[in-house]
Amino acid sequence: MLGVVDLFIRRAVPDDVTTLHRFVIELAAAEDFPCTVEATPDDLAEALFGTRPVAEAIVATIDGEPAGFALYYLAYSTILGRPTLHLEDLYVSPAARNNGLGVALFQHLSAEAVARGCGRFEWWVLHQRRRDPLLPPSGRTNSRRDPGDAPRRRGTQASRQRPVT
Repeated sequence: MLGVVDLFIRRAVPDDVTTLHRFVIELAAAEDFPCTVEATPDDLAEALFGTRPVAEAIVATIDGEPAGFALYYLAYSTILGRPTLHLEDLYVSPAARNNGLGVALFQHLSAEAVARGCGRFEWWVLHQRRRDPLLPPSGRTNSRRDPGDAPRRRGTQASRQRPVT
């Protein structure tokens, strides 16, 4: 049985760049990327906190220590006439797994998409991870919520819908 942990999710700040970069390198190694990570801490700092940020990140901590992150950005749907929140990376360090941290990060971003009025929340899952039962498949979540309406995930077939868990 897992013990009780103090889990907290917050927006990344410039002081997190070194940790975020380390997490990106760990993610690439865990996913067996065929090349080295070219992004530097300076690249991340510019992308997240420069004069024209192109992405945002959240950091998850357990008992005050960084344990995972998610990096995301907004796109625009001309069809919906609303923004789309696109999840680029979600990573939980091996020592912090099995505490619900990945689910908490995912739920945090889903709520963020709703709060920002996004029409969709999109993500992709790498081939290596598609069989992970704890990982949602690639897809979209309708982030518009009507009272009493359960959010739905749309898979590769538009007619196939399952509740998001």
